[in-house]
Amino acid sequence: MKELSSPVVLICGAGAAGLTLAIDLARRGVPFRLIDRLDCPFAGSRGKGIQPRSQEVFEDLGVLDRIVGAGGIYPPLREYHDDGTYTDTPLEIEPATPAEPYHFPLMLPQFLTERLLRERLAELGGKVEFGRELVGFERTEDGVAARVAGATGEDLVHTLYLVAADGGRSSIREALGIDFPGKTLGARAMVADVVLTGASRDAWHQFNPGDMRQLMSLCPLAGTELFQIQAAVPLEGDVDLSVVALNAMVAERSGRDDIRVHSVSWASAYRMSARLAGRYRVGRVFLIGDAAHIHPPTGGQGLNTSVQDAYNLGWKLGAVLHGAPDTLLDTYEEERRPVAEEMLGLSTRLLDAQKRGSMRRGREVHQLDIGYPGSSLSFESSSRPGVLLAGDRAPDAPLRGAAGCARRLFDLFAGPHWSLIGYETSRDIATPRAGLHVHHVGAGRELSDDGGYLRDAYGLARGEWVLVRPDGYVGAILGSKEADALESYLVSVGLPPVGHVHG
Repeated sequence: MKELSSPVVLICGAGAAGLTLAIDLARRGVPFRLIDRLDCPFAGSRGKGIQPRSQEVFEDLGVLDRIVGAGGIYPPLREYHDDGTYTDTPLEIEPATPAEPYHFPLMLPQFLTERLLRERLAELGGKVEFGRELVGFERTEDGVAARVAGATGEDLVHTLYLVAADGGRSSIREALGIDFPGKTLGARAMVADVVLTGASRDAWHQFNPGDMRQLMSLCPLAGTELFQIQAAVPLEGDVDLSVVALNAMVAERSGRDDIRVHSVSWASAYRMSARLAGRYRVGRVFLIGDAAHIHPPTGGQGLNTSVQDAYNLGWKLGAVLHGAPDTLLDTYEEERRPVAEEMLGLSTRLLDAQKRGSMRRGREVHQLDIGYPGSSLSFESSSRPGVLLAGDRAPDAPLRGAAGCARRLFDLFAGPHWSLIGYETSRDIATPRAGLHVHHVGAGRELSDDGGYLRDAYGLARGEWVLVRPDGYVGAILGSKEADALESYLVSVGLPPVGHVHG
């Protein structure tokens, strides 16, 4: 067994969660290895919806424009009736606002999303090691000793942190003895990516709505020539996913003989479940994504919740490695586990509604209203009422730079740092330092809030400051006299005063 140079973080599983974490670590200069037991990238469309909050994450990670360019919006849902007629229901899209620039889910098959994430990772100097599997590990006093096997043999890897992004059947979760309670939801389905003719690409075709035994949909996959077939299948028995069997099912459930499946590029049958890990952290081992929670596909929450797990954990690992107290890592489970619990409830409710024939989706699936108001990282001045509170998602806002060019708050937030924004302030409450960018908004300052969008979105009064975390959530809102409270907060998250040297 070879003993290899030590990465600081070993990530097991190169799906959307593992890739997001790797990108975030790479831009922070944190050494890592990203391994996946598959010999080649995942080839299916499984998670095809990218919600508005995840779009904001991908903008920060430098990949959103590519994702939008490769994908598209959801077509109208076309429900066919028994008499051969149909009804089209377009996607409900509220107009974007200055505070919320992305307001509708994008469609992009998971294999394309992951391809674009791998390309972004490569730009940052990282890569996926396919065909490498974690076959055992031991927790040590100062890290984790992991055994990684592949075609060339077995390696012993010493790492400070191990991250399980290895899916719903996570071997790491099982080895840790973490409970994964939940329930199966009395539904089994198949999904297949196919080449077919006879169905137009301008609609998401649904047959037999309200009949969960005969329900079938044909969805054109944006960015490809493929359709995704989704269909209910019997709870028991083998499911034939061949071209012949799919053609027979399509003909039976659609009542049409003009729709023909010509080839299948990927197919799977699965039993719908809702499960949530009892813990997200055991010492230096963390669960993210499907290893921590599995959802029914309704509402497109699974992939998005997984991406945001990684986005939450990444900056905290980076902060602790740069001197923040280890207790900061406890806030990963504190913040993300309740979110997954809420998303499991939402997905299950949407599945129940779908069984009754309703496919309506609203703002609740966009994940823009998710926040961490009860988190120990959310510092609130007790006297402040405010339209926006610590722990809430930090809104965007258009600004104007002193040099005359248009700017956005999201431009200031982009990157792995904290941001401190002063609104019409007369004195500084903190100074810039490594990991903290300080900006001033007001007349005669670096930035102007000409339309009052920043003031309105954040409910700021003259002289107030807002501290925004690296993951785009409000850490604190403070008055100009709360400099000591701010310094204590910054030290607690690993941002000590200028000149301070970690021991």
